[in-house]
Amino acid sequence: MKSAATHLVVMGVAGSGKTTLAEALSARLGWTMAEADEFHPASNIAKMNSGTPLNDEDRWPWLTAIRDWMTKQADAGQCTVLTCSALKQSYRDLLSEADGNVVFLHLNGDPELLGERIQNRTGHFMPPTLLPSQLATLEPLTDEEIATGSLVLDISHTPEQLVEDVLSALHLNVPN
Repeated sequence: MKSAATHLVVMGVAGSGKTTLAEALSARLGWTMAEADEFHPASNIAKMNSGTPLNDEDRWPWLTAIRDWMTKQADAGQCTVLTCSALKQSYRDLLSEADGNVVFLHLNGDPELLGERIQNRTGHFMPPTLLPSQLATLEPLTDEEIATGSLVLDISHTPEQLVEDVLSALHLNVPN
């Protein structure tokens, strides 16, 4: 039996605003938040730092660790907000195996805006040169994923507007 916990997976390519939206949703909802980057083994981080894109072999253990973390949180009765690129449907299928209701929030937008955002951020191991490989790998949400509650969100909107859009579309109650 699936847990009643909900997991909001804020997904998209680098520079889409995953962390900003996840932090805002976590604060508004009072839910546990995690960054998928925290689940990468050192070998993945070294590979990305060198400008080499990850392949599926690199990603499967990482995605499995994320799925298992979501299940652990659900077993403890915790709803979560998580950042994760979740670029391919097969990755999202694995994450959807977690206990609870897994909802993907795809931050989508203009590649030029994404590039500008990556160029202007500091303290992140993902270099701007990897954006084209992420865009090439990205498989948009399927009609089925959208029909079961996942959302596509426009990154040109403010974080505040995106939070309101998510709360409204998913009928989430904000604690007092």
